[in-house]
Amino acid sequence: MKIKKSIVTKDIQKYQLNAEIIETHTPIAGDVGIFEVITLGRHESIQGEDKRNLAIFEKDYIMAAFADRYATSQFEGYVPSSPMDLYDILGAGGAIGVVKSKNYSLKDVEPTKIRLVGYCCDDTGKVINTKWYHKQRVRFSGIVPNNAKVILSIGSTMDSGKTTTEAHVARGLKSTGKKVAFIKFTGTCYTKDKDFVFDCGADVSIDFSDMGFPSTYMCEKEDLLDLYQSLLAKLSAEKPDFIVMEIADGLMQRETNFLLKSKKFMSTIHSVVFSCGDSLSAFQGYDILQQWGIIPTVISGRFTMSPLLIEEVKNNCAAPVLTIDQIMTGEFNNLIIAPSLVAA
Repeated sequence: MKIKKSIVTKDIQKYQLNAEIIETHTPIAGDVGIFEVITLGRHESIQGEDKRNLAIFEKDYIMAAFADRYATSQFEGYVPSSPMDLYDILGAGGAIGVVKSKNYSLKDVEPTKIRLVGYCCDDTGKVINTKWYHKQRVRFSGIVPNNAKVILSIGSTMDSGKTTTEAHVARGLKSTGKKVAFIKFTGTCYTKDKDFVFDCGADVSIDFSDMGFPSTYMCEKEDLLDLYQSLLAKLSAEKPDFIVMEIADGLMQRETNFLLKSKKFMSTIHSVVFSCGDSLSAFQGYDILQQWGIIPTVISGRFTMSPLLIEEVKNNCAAPVLTIDQIMTGEFNNLIIAPSLVAA
């Protein structure tokens, strides 16, 4: 049978299909399987191993991996605690689980339903898991390659403008003639963001899926910090001067919240750029970050599309406000790379 491989399974080249354990094996995040498309819904395509979007149809077969997903404007979904007859496509990169909730804008949209045909197993009969699959796991040490300055991009919510901001930060920093790398540290597998930052000028662009993670939602703290160090290690040969890095979703999201409150993680951060969708989120978010000992060097994001909102924020917030165009020129690089105040 023809199998369409999702990008999260790109490293799986050799496997044995085991259909006998589909009713006895309880999946965990990263477990790889072959699935038959039963009914189309939200996802009518998946991102393939070559990054091309592959159209899918009923009765097609896809290779994908179980994962949890957090997405306030899309689906919230989880790896089920027991085998099921049908599963849902949670993300186009190949994240599979069961939808728990969805944004109201999708109230009339059902997830694409799929049936597990069998698990992909190695020569020993063990179910293949994408996490750390043929990848070097580096224990967290806090060492940043080449002593690069890590510019952390965070946002008030999922769609506050983080990716656009960080992409233009990378472009602006390239005007210095220095080497710029990008890391998308957390989220759900789909390469659009890291590809966009690369197109904007970053010399190298990587994300969590390069270590085999279909998503980082519900990861344990130790796994998350080791994942970070492993991604930094992957950049070591590149010898970057700057590393622009995104952690996904809003300040209160589980992994983002943990990282921003982690002294170990924040000790590696040189400066913080904060993106917001409106003025109120800028004020409240700035105050929350201050309580955590973090002072953003710059505030940007979707609200800077409005001159009126820019004035509101400028008049009520101490941090400099920059539009995307201002960031992209590199004229204000001195502000962006000014050290943030981070609690020791």
